[in-house]
Amino acid sequence: MKVQAAVMRTGNGPFTIEELELEAPRSDEVLVRMVATGMCHTDLLSRELPPEFFGGPQVYGHEGCGVVQAVGAGVTDLAEGDHVVLSFNHCGTCPACDTGKLPYCYNLTEHNMSGGRPDGSKAFTDSGGESIGSHFFGQSSFASHSVVARTSVVKVDPSYDLTLLGPLGCGIQTGAGAILNTLDVQPGSSVVVTGAGALGLSAVMAAKVAGAETIIAIDRHANRLELAEKYGATATLSGDPADLTSGIHEATGGGADYAFDTTGNAAVVRASFEGLNNLGTIGLAGVGFGDLTFDFISLIGGRTITGVMEGDSTPNEFIPRLAQLNADGRFPYHELITTYPIDQINDAEAASADGSVIKPVLVF
Repeated sequence: MKVQAAVMRTGNGPFTIEELELEAPRSDEVLVRMVATGMCHTDLLSRELPPEFFGGPQVYGHEGCGVVQAVGAGVTDLAEGDHVVLSFNHCGTCPACDTGKLPYCYNLTEHNMSGGRPDGSKAFTDSGGESIGSHFFGQSSFASHSVVARTSVVKVDPSYDLTLLGPLGCGIQTGAGAILNTLDVQPGSSVVVTGAGALGLSAVMAAKVAGAETIIAIDRHANRLELAEKYGATATLSGDPADLTSGIHEATGGGADYAFDTTGNAAVVRASFEGLNNLGTIGLAGVGFGDLTFDFISLIGGRTITGVMEGDSTPNEFIPRLAQLNADGRFPYHELITTYPIDQINDAEAASADGSVIKPVLVF
């Protein structure tokens, strides 16, 4: 079938809206008509890599939501008309998947970021007959319709507004899951969140849901710190990373129980780590490049460092939980969203890059 899609043809070039040919779904795939899709920093990582790392023309997008149009012969638990949110893909057979740690799938790269299916095939073809990268995070949702891996699909209550659900597939899921799953923040505890973008603000909201007593948000931008206070932060910090540790100790009365970084800034991460108490844990979700170093003494005092992928979530369970928290008025992540028509995708990217928009969502 013919579909409209936003294609990235070079790592540093704009998205172009093109008509592509889309294959029919295979046995373990689902054809989804997209209603909306979030735009996440991960969709734009090629902007930060050397040109030789760009894998060729690709349809990105990994926070899709829409309506099932058809299912492959092997899909028996979904049907045409189902409302769905799309999340990351996983193999389902490796040791991580076998133990329920789906975001840490041993085969995560080939199922999510290889530019096609794990067997190397692609689902899109352009008007000149060239194969275009598909199955980004199992979905490639920057398209009016896409063939999606069944394991990326989460069925949701049709009473929810689909336009708002896409970010639950990755960014909001990661921020909230870091607090509720990875760190398992306890009532009455203290939490530091560095970076008050979509991930950080969803983490602040989740820390309030978890019952944290002290929630400290750190960011360079005053308007984002104001938002953090609106959504539950009890204290905010800004300024030079060298001064952040003392600020954390002062706000917590001796060190935080938990910290969550979304910045990928090594100096900020070290300051947050030093701001923990002796039993504190820091989770890292920010994507940084280069080295992150700690001295040995700081590492043997009892504190813990852990990576965070997709908020340690099982999407089929966690996404409906977040959607219900939102419906109950306890997790208002939808207030972070600014919508754009899909043909304004480059404007959405620019607004996200300059910080004027917290969470762009592209609408079909």
